[in-house]
Formats: sequence, structure tokens, C-alpha cells
Amino acid sequence: MGHSFAEAGDAQKNNFDLGEFVGDLNIEDDASSDDISLEGLQQELEECKDDDVVANILSKGTALRDYTKGVENNLRQVELDSIQDYIKESDNLVSLHDQIRECDSILSQMETLLSGFQTEIGSISSDIKILQEKSMDMGLKLKNRKVAESKLAKFVEDIIVPPRMVDIIVDAEVNDEYLRTLEILSKKLKHTEVDHMAKTSKALKDVQPELEKLRQKAVSKVFDFIVQKLYALRKPKTNIQILQQSVLLKYKYIISFLKEHGKEIYIEVRGAYIDTMNKVLSAHFRAYIQALEKLQLDIATSSDLIGVDTRSTSLFSRGREPLKNRSAVYALGERINILKEIDQPSLIPHIAEASSQKYPYEVLFRSLHKLLMDTATSEYLFCDDFFGEESIFYETFAGPFAVIDEHFGTILPNCYDAIGLMLMIRITHQHQLIMSRRRIPCLDSYLDKVNISLWPRFKMVFDLHLNSLRNANVKTLWEDDIHPHYVMRRYAEFTSSLIHLNVGYGDGQLELNLERLRMAVDDLLIKLAKTFSKPKQQIVFLINNYDMTIAVLKEASPEGGKIQLHFEELLKSNTSLFVEELLLEHFSDLIKFVKNRASEDPGSTSERPITVTEVEPIVKDFGNRWKAAIELMHKDVITSFSNFLCGMEILRAALTQLLLYYTRLSDCIKKIQGGSALNKDLVSISSIMYEIRKYSRTF
Repeated sequence: MGHSFAEAGDAQKNNFDLGEFVGDLNIEDDASSDDISLEGLQQELEECKDDDVVANILSKGTALRDYTKGVENNLRQVELDSIQDYIKESDNLVSLHDQIRECDSILSQMETLLSGFQTEIGSISSDIKILQEKSMDMGLKLKNRKVAESKLAKFVEDIIVPPRMVDIIVDAEVNDEYLRTLEILSKKLKHTEVDHMAKTSKALKDVQPELEKLRQKAVSKVFDFIVQKLYALRKPKTNIQILQQSVLLKYKYIISFLKEHGKEIYIEVRGAYIDTMNKVLSAHFRAYIQALEKLQLDIATSSDLIGVDTRSTSLFSRGREPLKNRSAVYALGERINILKEIDQPSLIPHIAEASSQKYPYEVLFRSLHKLLMDTATSEYLFCDDFFGEESIFYETFAGPFAVIDEHFGTILPNCYDAIGLMLMIRITHQHQLIMSRRRIPCLDSYLDKVNISLWPRFKMVFDLHLNSLRNANVKTLWEDDIHPHYVMRRYAEFTSSLIHLNVGYGDGQLELNLERLRMAVDDLLIKLAKTFSKPKQQIVFLINNYDMTIAVLKEASPEGGKIQLHFEELLKSNTSLFVEELLLEHFSDLIKFVKNRASEDPGSTSERPITVTEVEPIVKDFGNRWKAAIELMHKDVITSFSNFLCGMEILRAALTQLLLYYTRLSDCIKKIQGGSALNKDLVSISSIMYEIRKYSRTF
């Protein structure tokens, strides 16, 4: 290309003839060509008529061939002009060629430089890779060395015996710091026993004798310390619970240390605690029981039974202390309040003694067991927390249980208070519920044993009452008095008390025993009633006793129980009998006639028809004295029945029955031939009704 540009330059210098070089450019006619077809020309002309060039050609009428030659000449001229311009710029093109060659040389050098740089980069990358591998290797070694260092440091820390620890164990007082040091020593001792690496290490041979010496010293020192604290419990007037919570529990780790590293010493400490607390608690409960015994109020003796004649006992000769009377043995009264005060604090004997107060035994029983529950709960939780053994509690409380059992062994055989025994049974049940809510099981077996001992005693005393009714001497019990008998009042109060104490418990065995008692008192009451000579007195006696019994039973169970319903039926039947007896006493002729003759048909042809003559005396007698008779009946009822309301109900029933009898008599007279003659003597029904209402208003 460079040679061509040089030649072009020389040609310019020699006035090169462009026309000669190009030659003549002639366009030859080709009229004879057979390939030209004019088909579709007209259509193409129509399409191109809007073209300016074509339109110009067509308008001037120039021949197409001439026009073509003109175009060819123009193109040749343009080409020649272009070549001429190129020749003019040949120097610049040569300079450009030289610059390109220089650039090519520079780029070649740069290529060589970059190739060398690339080679160096490859070498650096290889070095970096080697460094990376070395770094990873060093990191792994560092990690392994750290692991080894941590294990070795832990091993050294676990097995080494610092001088500070030795000083504390040997010379320091037992305090919080001593306990923390004791924990460290315990860990080291465990480590030398459990860790395989420590067992096989040579370092152990140097350290183990020192650790053993420290262990022996620590065990000896804490033993002396804890025993000293335990003996502090024996001091008089010591608050055991405060000492346990504020002092002993702070050092409970000593017990754990002795369990693990001084088993024999732990057994000694355990035994010392059990012995100390056994004696201390036994002494406390013994003193408390002795103080309570001074506050005891005797309620009943072996002769205080339902069916025993009061005139043959010294019951009336007793002192006038609270509750010491006949009804206190059988009536519940305010004694029921003890069940509402079940969780109240225990009695403080010296305060009660100072005020000269006396209490039934169930009050002392609740107080003693309240103290037992609170003490046992505190001791059980302490033993579990301090020693981690529940069995220690039972060994510790063997003494207090024995003291309380001994106390009950002397009280129960001499207890004839059935109400008190049933109250103690209910108190025991409530105490079981309290311990259950506390989730403290330590008294379960003891309370079950108390319950088992109370029930047989209650059954024995109950049977004494039952047999006293069955074997009662009617002659000694009988009194010429139609009012409620004291035996029946005892029975009513006794039964009412037990029914009240059975509410909410539904004890079937107790209900069965009460039914047996009811049958026995029924038989006795009938025997007592038969000792009266007149049937009317017998009936009044029964009614008074039944009415009193029902009134007492309603206080215990207002809705009416099985026993109450039984006595209500007896009261109803005896009331009917009394009404008949009362009416027969004052209107016997009227009643006999109505019962025997009024039901007959006066118009029938019987052998003995009812006549005016037969009826007239009855009518006149009734008319003359019916008001006076009713007044006598009223007085009789008032004096016969101790319960005024009951007497008035009976009087109203009698008057109503009298009205029925007289109504039947009046109806019978209307049917008798000539009975109208008696109308003037008949008392109007309205008059009798008025009289009945007059007595009804009195109550």
C-alpha cells in the first residue's frame, strides 16, 4: 500500500494524463436487444408520474438513452474528482501510515510488558495460595493449642490446692466464705475420684495427700460447728423454728458436704439432731399437755346416760361450772363453734389459767392438734430442706407421738362424752383436710390412727346410752307428771346434736345407730305412758313428749329428717286419739248416738227406728251445756299440754270434730218423723262456728 502511494506521487509530478489512464467510456446502443419488454410500462409510468426526475424527463421529451449518457458522464466526472482529492491528501495518508506503524510498535511493546506482568501476577497468586495454606495450618495449630491449653488449665485448676484455700479450711471460722471454699474443695475431691485423666496423672500423687488432709480437717471442723448449733436447740425458751430458719438453713451445705465426703460423721450429725429434737419436742408437748389438763372441764361420767335415773346420781350435786348440767351431756349448744374455729391459734395455757377458764376436752384436743400440725409442718419442711430426707421427720417425732399417745391412752378410756367424741372425730377430719391443702403428708398415718381410736370409743359410749334405754327401770324413772319426761328430753337433745354433727358428712353408720336409739326410746316411752292409769293421761304424756322431741329435732335439721318424720306421724295419730277421748269426756251421748245410730235410715222399717224421744235428751243436753263444755275443754288443754301452740291446735281439732258430730246429728234429726219439733232446741251451726273462731283467735 505504501508503494502505491509513492507511485501516485510520482505520477502527479510527471503530469499524468487521467483521460489516457481511464480511457474513453462509451455507452453503445443496444437496439437490437431482444430482452427488452414494454409490457407493464404504462403501469410503471403511472406509478412514477409523481417523481420529479421522471416527470421532468417526460415533460422535456428527452430521449432516455441521451439522459442515461448524461448520467454516466456525471458519474465519471465525480469519480475523477474523487481521485484527484485523494492524490492531494497522499502526504497526509503517508504520515498517517507512519503513525500507525509507530503505534503498532508501541502496542507490541505493551503486549510484551503485559505478558510479563501477567506472568508475575500468576507467580504472586501461587505465593498467596501457599500463604493461605500456611495460614490455615497455623490457625488449626492455634486452635488445637487453645483446646489443649483450656483442658490443661482446667486440669490444673481442678487438681491444684491454692494456699488461700488451705488457710481458710484450716484456720478460718465457718462462715459464708468458708462454705464457698468448702464447695471448691468438694469439687476437687470429686474430680480426683471421677476424672480418668486425673486418676492416671502423676500430679495426683503429689496433690492427693494434701486433699485428704484438707478433707479430714474440714469434716472435723464443720462437725464441731454444726453439733454446737444443734445443742443450742436444747436451751430453755429457745424458739426452735426461728433458729432452724435463720441459723441452721444457712449452713445446710455442710450437711451435703458431710454426706459426700464424711458419711460416718454425717450419720453422727443426723443422730445428734434426731436425739436433740426428739427430746426437745417431747418435753414441749409433755409440758403443753400438762398445762392443758389443768384447763379441762369434765362433762360426763359413766353414770351420765340417757336412761339413768337422775335421782340415783350425783349430777345435781356437781358444781355450777359452765356446761356442767344435765343438758350439757346431751345438748350440742355452743360447743359446735369449735368446728368454726378449727384453724384458730392454739390455746396459751397460762393466759387461760389466769382467767380461770375451763374448756370441754374437744377444745383442748383441737388446740393440741393445731400445735402438732404447725410444729410437724415446720419440722417436715426443715428436714426435707436441711437433710434432704423425709425419714428424719418420723424418727424425730417418734417421741412427741409417744407422748401424745400416752395422753390419749389415759383420756379416752375415761371419756363418756359422746358429743365430745363426735366433735373430736369431726375435728380430726378437718385437720386431715388442712394438712392435705398444705400438701404435707407427714401426719396422715397419725391422724388415721387417732380417727380409728375415736370411733370405737364413740360406739362404746353410744351403746351405753342405748343399753341404758333398753334396760331402764320404768318404776324408778316414772314420775306422776304428764309433761315431757327428762329422759325424752335427753334423747331429743342427744339425737339432735348428733344429727347436727352429721350434716355434710352423711355417715350411714351413725344414722343406723340413731335409728336403733330411736326404737329403744319408743319402747321406753310407751312403757312409761302405760304406768298412767287413765288412757287420756297416757295420750297426753305421749303427745307432750313427741311435740317436745320434734321441736328439738327441728333446731338441728329444719327440713325434717327420717327420725323427725317418724315422731310427727306418732304425734298426729295420738292427737286424733286425744281428740276422741276429750269429746267422749264431755259429749259421750252425742258421739255414741252419731257413731251407732246416725248412719241408719230413719224411714226404714227396722226393729228399732230412731224416734224423737230418743234424740230429744241429747239435743237438750247439748243445748244446755255446750258452751260450758267447750270452756272446760279449753282449760283441760291449757293445763295438759306444755306447748301452748300445740294445745291450741289440738283444741281446734277437737272443736272441728265436735262440729262434724253435731252436723251429722242435725242432718239425722231432719230425717226423723216429727223431728221438726226439736228445731227450737237445736244450736245453730253458725253459733258453734263463732265459738270455734273465738278460741282460734286466742293463739
